[in-house]
This record gives sequence, structure tokens and C-alpha cells, in this order.
Amino acid sequence: MSIVRAVNVGKAIEVESKSGRSGIDKRPVDGAVLVTAPGAGGSGLAGDEIIDGRVHGGPVQAVYAYAREDLDRWQTELGVVLADGVFGENLTTVGIDITGTKVGELWRVGEELVLRVTTPRMPCRTFAAWLDREGWVKTFTQHAVPGTYLSVEEPGHVRAGDRVTVLERPGHGVTVGMAFRAVTLEPELLPGIDVDGVHEELRATARKRISA
Repeated sequence: MSIVRAVNVGKAIEVESKSGRSGIDKRPVDGAVLVTAPGAGGSGLAGDEIIDGRVHGGPVQAVYAYAREDLDRWQTELGVVLADGVFGENLTTVGIDITGTKVGELWRVGEELVLRVTTPRMPCRTFAAWLDREGWVKTFTQHAVPGTYLSVEEPGHVRAGDRVTVLERPGHGVTVGMAFRAVTLEPELLPGIDVDGVHEELRATARKRISA
């Protein structure tokens, strides 16, 4: 069964990054959290703070999901305990192959909330500073297990234990993992992500890089 293991929100903290502050420190919360479509630069989760709206939050990146199974693999590789939310994810999931999820896939989460897979997460210096890992951006990129951002199609509440059901799955074959590799490690994949059903932001990125 695919479920939400933890719902995580964060308040801004001091981080050694370009902005100096970040909302990356997400912590699990008890009870239901309202998720709505945010304005530019905001998170979709009530109580979740976004600092740099140029690169985080907004309608395309309203919710960030990462699989507990992938955190467990990182835990083994890094030799440290990784709590739910430590990668800055809003939803820590169980039973979902997020890297293999199709871009454009539609999820019902719990009874009310409907989310759509939009773009993979790209690592940044703030992420590296938060984990205090030298070369983390390169390491995270090479593993190509990025987690995914989601837009809010229908607002609603989410809580730990909510079931995740796939309502719609595009047939284009473009997965979160493929899209991430295309824009990072394997530019030869770029033409393959400029297809119907893939989020326009990804398609625009592909066209821009192909023409560069």
C-alpha cells in the first residue's frame, strides 16, 4: 500500500547559503495539515515557510515528496540517521517508487487532496550546507534519486497515514528520474521530455538547452 508516512513543515532557520536563511528544516507534525494552491514563492502546506521564492515554492513546486525507502538507502550510504523531512520534503512516502513515477501523474492523497507530479527536485548549495556534506550537490545528482515536486489540483487536508492512490498516469514514458537525468547528467535525453503531458516548465527547459 502507498501511504504518507509523515507530513513535514518548517520555519526559517539560519543556513550558510546565498540568502542566509532557509525553510529546509522540515519536521513531522501531528494531525491534519491544509494544503492549498500557493501564490508565487509560497508552499502549499499551511505553516510551511519558504524563503527564496525564486527557486522554491509556487504553484509548480507547492509540495515536495521523497520516499522513505530512498532515505533509508542514503542512510546506509552516508552512515547517519536521516529523519523524515531531513531532505526538506513535505511528504515522506512509503510504497511509492517516486523516481519511476510519471511526470504528470495525478495522485489522490487521503480523502480530499489531489496532487499532480510536475518536476524533479534539483539540488542546491543550501541543501549541501544543511546536510553539511562536502560535494553533496554532485553526489545527489549522480545518484539521480531526486524526489518530486507536485502542484495542487484540488486542495484538502493531509495527515500521516493517508493513502496515496494514482488517479491518472500519462502514457508518454517520461519518469521523474528520466527528467532529472535529462537536465543534469544525460542531455541526450532532452528531446524525449519535450512531449505532451510533461509539465511545460520541463519542456521549456528541454527546448532551451537543446537550442543552446
